[in-house]
Amino acid sequence: MRKIIDFLPIHVIVLFKRLGIAVLMLFITRLIFLAFNSNAFNDVSVFDFILGLWFDMMTVCLFFFPFYVLFLIPLPIREYKIHRVFFKILFHATNTLLIALNLLDVEYFTYTSKRSTFDLFSMVSTGNDIGQLATTFISDFWHLFLFLIILIALSEILYRKATGTFASFKTKPKLFYRKNVLAIVIALPILIVVSRGGFALKPTGIIEASNFTKGKNTSLVLTTPFTMVKTIDQGSLELLSYFKDEELASYFSPKKKTAPQNILPDNTNVMIIVLESFGIEFIGSYQNGEGYTPFLDSLIEQSMSFNYGFANGKKSIEAIPAIIASMPTLMDNPYISSPFGDNKINTLPNILAKNGYESAFYHGATNGSMRFDGFAHLTGFDHYFGRTEYNNEKHSDMTWGILDEYFNPWTARMMSDLKEPFFSTLFTLSSHHPYFIPEHMRDKVKQGPQKLCASINYGDYALEEFFKEAKKQPWYDNTLFVILADHTPGSKTKKYSIRTQMYRIPILFYHPKGYLSVGKKDEIIQQLDLMPTILDLLNIKTDYYAFGNSIYQDTDRESLAYISGSYFYFKNQHMTTIIDGKARFLHNFTTQSLSPIDSLSFYKEEGKQNENRVKAMLQTYNRDLNLNQTTIE
Repeated sequence: MRKIIDFLPIHVIVLFKRLGIAVLMLFITRLIFLAFNSNAFNDVSVFDFILGLWFDMMTVCLFFFPFYVLFLIPLPIREYKIHRVFFKILFHATNTLLIALNLLDVEYFTYTSKRSTFDLFSMVSTGNDIGQLATTFISDFWHLFLFLIILIALSEILYRKATGTFASFKTKPKLFYRKNVLAIVIALPILIVVSRGGFALKPTGIIEASNFTKGKNTSLVLTTPFTMVKTIDQGSLELLSYFKDEELASYFSPKKKTAPQNILPDNTNVMIIVLESFGIEFIGSYQNGEGYTPFLDSLIEQSMSFNYGFANGKKSIEAIPAIIASMPTLMDNPYISSPFGDNKINTLPNILAKNGYESAFYHGATNGSMRFDGFAHLTGFDHYFGRTEYNNEKHSDMTWGILDEYFNPWTARMMSDLKEPFFSTLFTLSSHHPYFIPEHMRDKVKQGPQKLCASINYGDYALEEFFKEAKKQPWYDNTLFVILADHTPGSKTKKYSIRTQMYRIPILFYHPKGYLSVGKKDEIIQQLDLMPTILDLLNIKTDYYAFGNSIYQDTDRESLAYISGSYFYFKNQHMTTIIDGKARFLHNFTTQSLSPIDSLSFYKEEGKQNENRVKAMLQTYNRDLNLNQTTIE
C-alpha cells in the first residue's frame, strides 16, 4: 500500500483525502439519522453500514465531479493561493450541501418513511409553504442546524490537514505534465467508475440498495443526496413488458363499470372528510379505547368501518389523487407534481358533474399549498375554498392556514350554498406539524407521549364542531359522509414504524339515516377503493378508469403502496414486498409481532400470484401515464 501511495502524485493523494472527508461526513450523518429513527430500523447489521459506505462513496463521486475534474486539470498555478482558495470554497459548498441534505431526513423521514427525492423541491416551492414554515422548522429542529455547523467545522479542520507540497510547474515543467497526465489516467477513471457504482451497463440507482439489504433498511443504506440526484429527471416512466398485451388484462385492468347498489336514495349528497395524519395508532376505537379521538370513535360506532384500512402513500400530496381519482403514486415523484399531473383522468367530481352534482373542495391552508387548488380545478371541482376565501387571519395558526375549529364549521355553512345534489371534500390541517394548538384550547386537549397526540385530540374536537354545524343544515340528512386519514404520521413506536403497520388508517362510511350496515368489516379497503365504492353507493351508471375496486363488487380486496423502489402489496392477511419485479418477502400484517416472520418460502404460489398482480399494475400504470390514456370517456 505504501508503494502505491508513493507512486501517486501528491495532488492526487490530497484529492482522495479531501473526498474522504466528504465520505466521512455522510457516514456521520447516517449515524445521526439512525439515532433519531432507531424505531424504524430494529434489525441492522454491520453489512448495512458497509453497504452504506459504498453509497456514500458513490454520492461523493457524483456531487464532487466538478471538483475533482477541475482539480486534475494540469494548470500551472496549483501552488498559488488563488488555486487553494477556489478549491476550498468549491469543496465546502459541495460538502455542506451533502451534509445539509442528509440531515434533512433525520426529521423528515419520520413523516415519509423514505429518503427524500427531488420532488420535495417542487412541493416546497409551491405556494408559500416554505416561507411560512421556515421559522417553525428553525425553532423545532434547531439541533439539525447545530449538527450542520459542527460538521462543517470538523470538515474544515480535516481539510487543513489534507494538504501537501504540489509539484511546481516552474522548476520542472516536463515532470509536472507527466505526473499530471498520469494522475488523470489513474484517478479520473476510478472516480467515474465509483460514481456509477461499478462497471454495470446502467449506473446504480435507488432500487439497487434493496438487492443487498432488507427492504426496510434501504433508507438507512441510501443517502438523501443520492436519492435526490437519481430522481431529478423523471419526464417519463419506463415502459415495462412483463406480459403481452393480450394477457395483461387477465392480471389487472383499470377499466371498470359501476354496479349501482340502490342502498341510498338517488341524488344523495356525498362529502369526503380527509383528516390530516389520523393514523389508527391514535384512534381509540382501534386501540381498546385508549386514544385521542372520542368523537371520531362515536362516529365509528354508527358507521360502516374497516379493521384494515390502508393509505396508498405517506404524503398528503399522494393521498388526494388516490381518494378523488383512484390514481396511486407508484413512482418517486407524487402524481400531482409529476409530469403526468395534467393527464386526463376520471375523477369523482367530473363523473358526478355528468349526473347533476355541484362540487367544492375545502382546505384551510394557503391557496397553492401542495397544488391542491390547481388539482381541484383540473379534476373538475366547481369551487375551491382555502385560506384566501376564508379571509380572516385572526383564525390562522400563523403557519399553514386557518385552524380547524374555525374552518370546519365554516365549511358546513358554506356547503349550504351548493346546489343539491353536491359532492364536497374537506381536508383538515391542524394535526400537521408544527401541531399548533390555540391558547384557549391548550388546557383542554388530551396530551400524550408525542406532541402530535394533543393535535389529534384538537382535530377530533374540530371534527365534532363540523358535525354540530352540519346537523343544522338542510342537506345533512341526505348526505353520505366518508371519513378517513390522508396518511399515517411519523411514529415514535416500533409497531407503527414497521412496513406492515405504517399505512393503516381509519376509513368509515356514515349516513345520518342509518342506511348503511354498521360495524367493522374484517377486510381490506384502501384509499383507491373510495371512488369506485362511492359511485356504486350513489347508483351512478358509468364506465370509468380506476386502480381501486368497489367493496360491493366481487373483486380482490387489496392495497398497494410504494417507497423507494419497493412495492408493498396487501392481500389475504399478507404483505408481499415486490422489488425489481420479484416477490422478495411475505409477512403477516395481522400479527402483533414487531418482527413478523418472512413466510415467502411457505407461500410461494401466493407470492407468485401477488408478484404477477403488481407487475401487471405497474406495466399498466407506466404505459397509460406515458400515453395519457388514463380515462374512459
